[in-house]
Amino acid sequence: MTASQSSSFSQPNPTTFIESYVSEYQAQIETTRSIKEDLITIHNHLFTAHKKKHNLYLIANGGSAAIMSHVNVDLSKNTDIRPRVFHDPAMMTCFSNDYGYENAYKEALDRYIQSGDIVIAISSSGTSKNIIHACTHAKTMPLTALITLTGFNKHNPVSQLGDVNLWVDSHQYNHVENTHQFWLLLIVDMLIKSIDS
Repeated sequence: MTASQSSSFSQPNPTTFIESYVSEYQAQIETTRSIKEDLITIHNHLFTAHKKKHNLYLIANGGSAAIMSHVNVDLSKNTDIRPRVFHDPAMMTCFSNDYGYENAYKEALDRYIQSGDIVIAISSSGTSKNIIHACTHAKTMPLTALITLTGFNKHNPVSQLGDVNLWVDSHQYNHVENTHQFWLLLIVDMLIKSIDS
């Protein structure tokens, strides 16, 4: 590449990028006030699960799976809910190998769900086949609630499946994931406060 060619590529101004990034994330966080009834509903489902010692299954991919691991730790430490993630490498590779990755979570849920349990599913795009298949299957089972968190297009497939569906109006993965994490940890902290009061 010549010097004249390289000069035609512009780099973002760091200050402008930071200001824009913070503004967009702040806008997503501000939407929390508009979904407070849904957040309270989720809290109430989890509070009942705590009282009855029901199970909670947390399913997601990639960075969203890391968020679920965080939620899993906090709930395991502070509540009588029995949370479970299925993205342990050995389990995920076994189920993916035997049933195909698009069916791994579906097959795992099929083996564990009991009456009254809860499933929380994240798909930033709302189009992840393994999450769609798992949610579709979960709807046929005796759950207390199926809760979904998505982003991108509002009417994505996953967002049509839950009893409570939280949606982030962004096409930026990290904004969607950060907002999902904020909402879930808000619910966790609210739940812990309820249990301790």
